[in-house]
Amino acid sequence: MSQRIAFIGLGVMGQRMLGNMHIHDDFILQAGWDPDDAACRITRETYPEIKIGSSAEEIIKSPDTDVVYIACPPLWHAEYVAMAVAAGKSIFCEKPLGVDVAKSRAMVEQVEKSGLINAVNFPFARAAAVDLIRSELAAEALAKISGVDVRFHFSSWPRDWQMDAAGWLSRREQGGFTREVFSHYAFLIERLFGPARLISANTIYPDGAEGEMSESHLHVLLESAGVPISVAGSVDGVGPDLVEFTIWGSRRSYRLYDWNRVCSSDGGAWREALTHIEDPRQEGYRRMLDNFRALLEGRANTMPTFSEALSVQELVEEILQP
Repeated sequence: MSQRIAFIGLGVMGQRMLGNMHIHDDFILQAGWDPDDAACRITRETYPEIKIGSSAEEIIKSPDTDVVYIACPPLWHAEYVAMAVAAGKSIFCEKPLGVDVAKSRAMVEQVEKSGLINAVNFPFARAAAVDLIRSELAAEALAKISGVDVRFHFSSWPRDWQMDAAGWLSRREQGGFTREVFSHYAFLIERLFGPARLISANTIYPDGAEGEMSESHLHVLLESAGVPISVAGSVDGVGPDLVEFTIWGSRRSYRLYDWNRVCSSDGGAWREALTHIEDPRQEGYRRMLDNFRALLEGRANTMPTFSEALSVQELVEEILQP
């Protein structure tokens, strides 16, 4: 039976999820709500089958809702999670889980105590490229791991496709590329190697220590299961954006890049892997939704829990603390 989804937040991420669930056979776009009337109007025009509610509470409490998908800015996640728990609904939340660690710990405790199905949208949990890397690590194909390098560069922040959400994504209160992008790789690090420990962090803000804008540069050193992990990120400067994650091995190294692509080297040039996948980006969305459906049906899955997302948030906020 298809799952009926209520969408809290119809902005950038809400629209992306709407588009992908719309073409997936196992989900029904049941209802949506956003405080922005324009976002509601666009959603109604694009997906006439969806009901636009008068409030978040209305569509969360509705008996026609099976799952609450939360895609609003992270400051409001806890409020809507509490509504979903009170209504006894399954919860699918965007990352980061929150920006206040104490509030997120209380939220996770509330969700776990309820026994409700809960998941956070970290697509690396079921990405084809990550599955390949995980299997190669398990087979010890890389041999001795000497380290991991994570590199980001964005010509502008927020990125062009995020500009509708620039009002909060550009602010250090709850935005910035460390929360929005590095969170995915913090999750990946902990999935592949185990809990990560912060050794050092240096964060630069374009308007100084007392300003409001999110970080422009980041240099971090982590350790996980004895593996040193370096992270470097920057904003501004013309050129293509860079997002890559490299595991350096003594026999073979793997690089995950552009989110869904992977290549390897045994000492020579990088060689592309998974070349049989025609559209890695779309395949990633499909696999994520298949994984989520398996969770909802009680089948084997690798969906990230609120508890795992809290671990990521704790690391990220430790990096960003003054």
